[in-house]
Amino acid sequence: MRDLLASYDAWIAEGHRVGRAVVIRTFGSAPRREGAVLLVADDGRMVGSVSGGCVEGAAAEEVARAIASGRSRVIRYGISDEQAWDVGLACGGTIDVLAEGRIDPGLVAASRRLGSVVATPLPPVPPPTPEAASPSEAETQPPVVLEGRPHDPGEVPATTSAPGAEALPGPIIEAAERAGRSGLSELVAVEPDRAWFLEAFPHRPRLVVVGATEVSRHLVALARSLEYETIVVDPRSAFATAERFPDVDALLVDWPDEAFATLGLGPTDAVAVLSHDPKVDEPAIAEAIRRGAGYVGAVGSRRTQAGRRERLAAAGLSPDEIARVHGPIGLDLGGREPVETALAILAEVVAARRGGTGRPLIEVRGAITGRA
Repeated sequence: MRDLLASYDAWIAEGHRVGRAVVIRTFGSAPRREGAVLLVADDGRMVGSVSGGCVEGAAAEEVARAIASGRSRVIRYGISDEQAWDVGLACGGTIDVLAEGRIDPGLVAASRRLGSVVATPLPPVPPPTPEAASPSEAETQPPVVLEGRPHDPGEVPATTSAPGAEALPGPIIEAAERAGRSGLSELVAVEPDRAWFLEAFPHRPRLVVVGATEVSRHLVALARSLEYETIVVDPRSAFATAERFPDVDALLVDWPDEAFATLGLGPTDAVAVLSHDPKVDEPAIAEAIRRGAGYVGAVGSRRTQAGRRERLAAAGLSPDEIARVHGPIGLDLGGREPVETALAILAEVVAARRGGTGRPLIEVRGAITGRA
């Protein structure tokens, strides 16, 4: 939704009514994930995607119907492998799509502010199986916007302070907190005939790099391309210079434990410790673990890691806390150049954030075969 706001604003300024189709659930290897949006104006223009091209026309027709009727509608689309190949995709799948004839202003505002989860009540949804199902529709109901805490942007408060939040069942509040942390939208059913779509508009993920090394320079550049907020911390002023890190969001010439207190390090943050200096690295690891950073990784050989674990234990960290440290940091990509090492580190950071296995997809999903 966030990427489509320019079109939405232009169409509204022209006086058009605008609806949308949004993916609320997927089965199999669906082309788009939950939260993917197609915007449709009342003059037929559309922007965005719910399937990569397979069912956009049909979804746009449903949105047009919702604009005319004022009733939202849940439709299930099965995308065959043959259809997927026809639009340049590798595989098909099944998606549930919510077609809305009006986009609530609160949802639009939340997509601009970030750090929010929007809970939208749904018409009756098909059962959680990929089999074909009849569409269902109901009068459009206003969503509830849950704001994240300013001091902890990855959390959505479990309170009833937001207008309408008092009507949210407990499981929806809990799921909203989960969506706020993960940044992933999801459908949550509380009863067979009651479900909510939780649409996450998270803050940018944050990567804190300790040590202004050559690998760090490449890591910052790669992370920014994935829209991470990047922060480099190093007490050595000769290394931590604006000339070496022109694109970093923040460059802190400070000791990591002091910098972490200023940053308010927390569970939505990833910390990559890369200085190669034990006086910098080990206090940084210990403090990142104590502050509950979502990912903590540290550079160093297996022998270095073994000695480091002993010193971390002596510093008071428990075996479970020490086990949270990814070391040696990164996935095994076989590369040795600084940019290749940075890529391996960022790949592990993303896998940890998204719940990936770090294994080859052919092992996770099986081989994909082409058509003759």
